[in-house]
Amino acid sequence: MQITFTTWALTLALVAALLTVDWILLGRRPHAVGFREAVLWSLFYISAAALFGVALGLIAGWDLGTQYFAGYVVEKSLSIDNLFVFVIIVGAFAVPAEQQPRTLTIGIAIALILRGVFIALGAALLASFSFMFLVFGLALLATALQLYRHRDAEPRIEDNPLVAAARRALPFSDRYDGGRIVTRVHGRRAFTPLLLALLAIGSTDLLFAFDSIPAVFGVTRHAYVVFAANAFALLGLRALFFLVSGLLDRLVYLSTGLAAILAFIGVKLVLEFAHPHVAAIPEIPTPISLAVIAAILAVTAVASARRSRREPGVRARPGSLRESRREPAEESHQPAR
Repeated sequence: MQITFTTWALTLALVAALLTVDWILLGRRPHAVGFREAVLWSLFYISAAALFGVALGLIAGWDLGTQYFAGYVVEKSLSIDNLFVFVIIVGAFAVPAEQQPRTLTIGIAIALILRGVFIALGAALLASFSFMFLVFGLALLATALQLYRHRDAEPRIEDNPLVAAARRALPFSDRYDGGRIVTRVHGRRAFTPLLLALLAIGSTDLLFAFDSIPAVFGVTRHAYVVFAANAFALLGLRALFFLVSGLLDRLVYLSTGLAAILAFIGVKLVLEFAHPHVAAIPEIPTPISLAVIAAILAVTAVASARRSRREPGVRARPGSLRESRREPAEESHQPAR
């Protein structure tokens, strides 16, 4: 399917409209998001994503439609790890409950822009150099191994170089001033902690893009489908944050499950690189990829639920790509939820 400029423009306008509506509703009445509101928004965004996929399948064919749904499931599953880190960031910077929705909306907008850039770059590389399938595949396998090795670690906000540089270079107040990024302290301008929270979320989104973009290219080579899957997965992230943030620490095998998904997609990319050179090497069709990813997620959820019931004190960790540098006394500390 050839995606026209009009199709791209309409899709971007739809995504922008959803973000704008989100922002206007939040801007009129900053408030803490309750469970009922989070459920309704989550259902709305999941329904919007499903309707888009059905429309794509009917218009462009179900081969592309299946690729979209596979990409959406991959991005949605990987975004759960984003939520873990968002919980840590919100707790570390003590973001007021009424400002958390706007903070997450800004973070999601930043993520969409960054991922748009990565998607364009990834599509150009794959179109120009076939060996990039091998590079992406090996990168995902290495990421999966590191995530599994450090599955019980938590990222340290203090290790974020962008946040550390901002603290050194800019004046900051020690309290929030509503939704303002800039305030006045003793007559002088200073930035509020909200800027640090946004920098932490934005830079975290950048790191996650390095994994999620190659992963979704593992189930579809179509840049438009990659962008649409990313966009609809991210749009529902704010509502999902408030819906499941209290349940995240029960997903004790989440990092292991995500490592398995990344490893599977890494193998798929390596096979796709090798298949044109050796015909006997098989490729993994998209429907099978979707089934395997769904099965991994189901096993992860069931195994996590069973262990949580068996060991009520056990808590999940988001995992890390490097060894945690926390002191032993800090290891048992849980971020504020």
